[in-house]
Amino acid sequence: MKCVILCGGSGTRLWPLSRKNYPKQFLSLYGGRSLLQETFLRMKKALPPENIFFVTGKGYRYNVFNQIKEIYPKFKEENIILEPVQRNTLPAVALAVKYLREKIKIPVGETLIFVPSDHSIPDGNAFVRLVKKMNASIGNQIGTIGIVPTKPETGYGYIEKGRKSNGYFHVAQFKEKPDEGAAKKYIASEKYLWNLGIYMFTAKTFEGALKKHVPEIARAYGKKFDAFIGGFSDLPKISIDNGISEQSDKIIVFQGSFDWSDVGSFDRLAEEYPNSKDQHSRHVSIDSKNVFVHTTSNRLVTTLGVEDIVIVENNDSILIHKRGRGEDVKKVLAFLEENKYPEADHNILVHRPWGKYEVLIDTPRYKVKKILVYPGAKLSYQSHEHRSEHWVVVEGVAVAKIENNETVLRKNQSTFIPAQAKHRLSNPGKVNLEIVEVQTGDYLGEDDIVRFDDEYIR
Repeated sequence: MKCVILCGGSGTRLWPLSRKNYPKQFLSLYGGRSLLQETFLRMKKALPPENIFFVTGKGYRYNVFNQIKEIYPKFKEENIILEPVQRNTLPAVALAVKYLREKIKIPVGETLIFVPSDHSIPDGNAFVRLVKKMNASIGNQIGTIGIVPTKPETGYGYIEKGRKSNGYFHVAQFKEKPDEGAAKKYIASEKYLWNLGIYMFTAKTFEGALKKHVPEIARAYGKKFDAFIGGFSDLPKISIDNGISEQSDKIIVFQGSFDWSDVGSFDRLAEEYPNSKDQHSRHVSIDSKNVFVHTTSNRLVTTLGVEDIVIVENNDSILIHKRGRGEDVKKVLAFLEENKYPEADHNILVHRPWGKYEVLIDTPRYKVKKILVYPGAKLSYQSHEHRSEHWVVVEGVAVAKIENNETVLRKNQSTFIPAQAKHRLSNPGKVNLEIVEVQTGDYLGEDDIVRFDDEYIR
């Protein structure tokens, strides 16, 4: 069995934490690991880690690689499958199956399981048991997982159970997100399950379903891999639910009763994890009740005489909304995008292939960054036309190459890079390198850069 983790989504309802350049699946919302890392570790219990693959966009390639490498050092970049553009889940699944069949050379009868990267399943063992049960029963059918609903949730899709056989149900129909009245009827009937968006099938079954139900994608899929990639942007934007599962008569659902959440809003995060690290000692509550606070910094948050609100503090933005309005955060993001607020897409904490940096001070004439470089990593050999830079080592060991000279810098040591000088920063050590960079000049934009050598081919 092979697993493919789908991790190209954007998570618009979790702004300001989730941004276009660092979406929901890479966030650590309720513990020390990101949702993506938790998904990998959960699937690692079900099959060998080298059999776990990822589908993501080009811009997220190194986010995936760095996060998985952090928890599984043997992880190989070849297990990341890159979408040329986002075309929804069915083209992404087709791309993954094509890659596994043509590049990895899996047999046509091998079982594949596709899972989202941004779900929370606290009881990973119960989930793994159900996955193994699916693998033993799937045959030439298409399997999915449904969770017994605990409340009339309007933010989830539903699956209506049909006849039961051999430990699973044939799917009668799929239902889109209902209104509250319909959701209550679903719960009362005991015939419906929450739809997790997880699918299992053999490569042969998928190829047959694609040919029968989505011939446009099937024709592209029939070409060689490179040709398929070349025409990927012309594929229709369609989900696997709309394209195959709602059309096929081979869909079966395995019922799970473990806790599950897609962590789709801050309301849901507050409900699922009321005692998580987000309710920390830096929140002082006076005459307030039913207040949920999530901060990414150590800033003090105080509330006085308020109730039923959510407060989310990021390093450059603050969101406050009434409890129960979490699904509407996407309206805020739509306004920001329409009015071209930079905070809609980008965060002042920026992740790069070599590490990450955070902007601490940003003015027209000077800028201060905190930069972290992973062990063994190096920035590109580059120059800047309009700015000079001063580096101060805070932790670790740095090698500063300026023109043809290399200098080893240790904690509390520094160096200066004048404008137009070719330079490179690298970390030769075994621990993270942290430096503070002070930029000065008449233009400090990130596009003022000329690269002469770059390991990441940017």
